[in-house]
Amino acid sequence: MINFIVIPLIFIGLWLGMKWYKAPNFGQGDTAVNFTAYMPNGDSIQLADFEGKIVLLDFWGSWCGPCRKKNKELVRIYDKYKDAKWKNAKGFEIISVGIETRKNNWLGAIQQDQLNWKYHVSDLSRFEDHVAKLYGVVEIPAVFVINENNRIVGVNLDDKALERLLERKRLKD
Repeated sequence: MINFIVIPLIFIGLWLGMKWYKAPNFGQGDTAVNFTAYMPNGDSIQLADFEGKIVLLDFWGSWCGPCRKKNKELVRIYDKYKDAKWKNAKGFEIISVGIETRKNNWLGAIQQDQLNWKYHVSDLSRFEDHVAKLYGVVEIPAVFVINENNRIVGVNLDDKALERLLERKRLKD
């Protein structure tokens, strides 16, 4: 009889522990934390450089199948919204954070997946990447949408929810 109670409690405890472990450090409504990161050419960027814009902060890896699949949708979304006019924002950008250890694999995947936005950063230390640690990313793909006021307005949205959010912020033609 005791096993009938203890075993389900163990499974529930494990499930709650995994949910807590995988939860990012920031959620919807939180202020996005500034960071400095380096692009492959050595140039640095800061999140603060994008003040007034909508930023999609994308954590992914060249070795991650679900990430590579999501890249196809992100390319489509970027192409659709990169030149859009916004109600309160000055533009839309994607910052991709590579959860990587091999620079050549990372750069090859950027080219192969045609990730045609300008901002790709990584410190090549996989999940020890300082931006990933700052945001509490332990599982990829992971996405944060940051509004023009530096507030996180979406976390790990699927593609449809991401587009709905962007449509609400976009000026209609």
